[in-house]
Amino acid sequence: MSKTSGLSDAEIQELCHEPDADTKEFILQQFMYNIKDPRQSLPFYTEVLGMRLFQKYEIPSRQRTAYFLGYGNASEIPSNDKDRTEWMLSCKVTIELTHKWGSENNNDVNDNNHEKGGFGHIGLMVPDVAAACARFDKLCVPYEKLPRDGRTKGVVYIKDPDGYCIEIFNAKDAAELTEESNKSVIKLKDDA
Repeated sequence: MSKTSGLSDAEIQELCHEPDADTKEFILQQFMYNIKDPRQSLPFYTEVLGMRLFQKYEIPSRQRTAYFLGYGNASEIPSNDKDRTEWMLSCKVTIELTHKWGSENNNDVNDNNHEKGGFGHIGLMVPDVAAACARFDKLCVPYEKLPRDGRTKGVVYIKDPDGYCIEIFNAKDAAELTEESNKSVIKLKDDA
């Protein structure tokens, strides 16, 4: 007989451990996307998504440039290069967009694993999904999933210039969707 659900709460509790004291200062600092063209990606992440460029690293020996972006106030960013680098590397959750020089016309630059079932997406919490969608429409941002489509109503997926998916959601609305989904699962189990 095949398994019809994910892990049980008991299995999860057994598998997950309290963080070790040695890891208490660990943070999720960055994740990296390979990009084809920074002339397309940088405006998307700064103008469309409202991120700020924190740091740029040229890596001539590898013919690459890494752009680190995130959310933060300009007044918080140190002007001194060394201090700015340390500050940026201490920020929670930045995105590193890595451009391999000359890749602008190469369609094989990234493998976002969307079709292979690997990498899925990043998620951004916004105060108002409808207002965000109105902004995306005005900026001609392509959608992967509209708020009215699929099982998760009110959640949107947009695509960046390299085809990476970005989930757009409101925390309160998503929590309500999760609660409704859990009620449906409980009801289905009760009906069985």
